[in-house]
Amino acid sequence: MTANPPLYQTLANTLSERIREGYWAVGSSLPSESELCTLFNASRHTLRHALSNLERDGLILRQQGAATQVISRLSPRRFTQSFNSPADILRYPRDTYRVNVIEEFIECDEALAKVLDAPIGSSWYHIGGVRKNQDSNQAIAWTDIYILPQFADVATDPEHSQLMVFEQIERRFALKIDRAEVDVYAAQADQKYADALNVDVGSACLVITRRYFDGSGKLFEATVTYHPEGRYIYSMELRNTPANQ
Repeated sequence: MTANPPLYQTLANTLSERIREGYWAVGSSLPSESELCTLFNASRHTLRHALSNLERDGLILRQQGAATQVISRLSPRRFTQSFNSPADILRYPRDTYRVNVIEEFIECDEALAKVLDAPIGSSWYHIGGVRKNQDSNQAIAWTDIYILPQFADVATDPEHSQLMVFEQIERRFALKIDRAEVDVYAAQADQKYADALNVDVGSACLVITRRYFDGSGKLFEATVTYHPEGRYIYSMELRNTPANQ
């Protein structure tokens, strides 16, 4: 025997159907709580529970001291992406490796401060290198990696060319990533990147900047990676997630 749905759910379904049918147009306001209670012979508690469901489903917007607005006729489709580790933020094929061209201690200048959001004059260790395909040796990306000076020894790790630097830092220094920021944008290759990647100056590139923060909110690594057109594809899978999850 199937149990009847609770009163608030029945009312929520009725309200949702009326919104879908255009009884209350998108952009208009719902009647007051008192009017709705009278219209549907419902208690205020039941109505508020039903309205909470509609708000969760993205149909209405409620604000204190203002009328409830209809903002959509249909619940939005929600998509989620799962990451098993920060490495999934930027996947590279297993048959690639990085060749370091630059390894140096530097001071943050005005231009770098915009990338790191760090004080001008602060100390960093800079690793610049080309990621290549093992079979063809074709350059698929140039990466500038900036890490705190105390982590500079990762460049001597035997597996340095194969691993992401943040993974080496986590493993060697017992530090865990608490938060990561990712910026993706298009840019043209200047002389530095064009020479390293064997492309023409001004060629289109996909640029990905990543910043990694520890549990105290401190930035300990930032990377800027240039991918020339046609040599790299970033793939991700999105799954449809029901609105009530």
